[in-house]
Amino acid sequence: MVLVASYNIRKAIGSDRRRRPDRILEVLCEIDADIVTLQEADRRFGNRESALPLHMIVEHSPYMPVPFDVRAGSLGWHGNAVLVRRTATVLAQSTIVLPALEPRGAVMADIRVGGVDLRVVGMHLDLSGLWRRRQAHAILAGIAGEGAPLPTVMMGDLNEWRAAGGCLHDFAQHFRFAETGPSFHARRPVARLDRIIVSQNLRVTACGVHRSAGARTASDHLPVWAKLAVAE
Repeated sequence: MVLVASYNIRKAIGSDRRRRPDRILEVLCEIDADIVTLQEADRRFGNRESALPLHMIVEHSPYMPVPFDVRAGSLGWHGNAVLVRRTATVLAQSTIVLPALEPRGAVMADIRVGGVDLRVVGMHLDLSGLWRRRQAHAILAGIAGEGAPLPTVMMGDLNEWRAAGGCLHDFAQHFRFAETGPSFHARRPVARLDRIIVSQNLRVTACGVHRSAGARTASDHLPVWAKLAVAE
């Protein structure tokens, strides 16, 4: 069994408009997932450094970032990052270029954790439905072209307010959605913007939205999580 989670951390700026990376790490420790994808993990201006300083991750959490090594000071690429337990093994990592009017990208990593090998994709899709669909196709093509198939989980902020259609339809052609529930806005969640999507050879044994008091303040999104098992 592998516990995964996805969290749009809004550059560590909480609903009280204060930048507090320590609160993000506290929420991640509450969830205690094996693998976490982050969105909006980089600061917006300047050198676009990580909103979660590496030394804080090392000192105050059980995680290490997957090293994509695209930009100095960043945990990932275009704000997308993957954190894994320090006992996990990163087998491979890469980035996926997404078509967009503004810079967008997704990150992908093959990870061995708890004796299970998973392919993990972290993404943050466009506000435009047309571009979201193009980006979904680029992600699916990136997964298909990765070589030997692995049980795959895609996680992130899809920016899709509808219950069906659009990029949801595209992903659903070969993958299934975990029924995590609404995660935005953190203070009063009404929209399922944050999604966990799994390949057919994975079973979702439990899933949900992390609704702790800390999570309601640390970001404008709540984290979503799912327990996964490889289907026999």
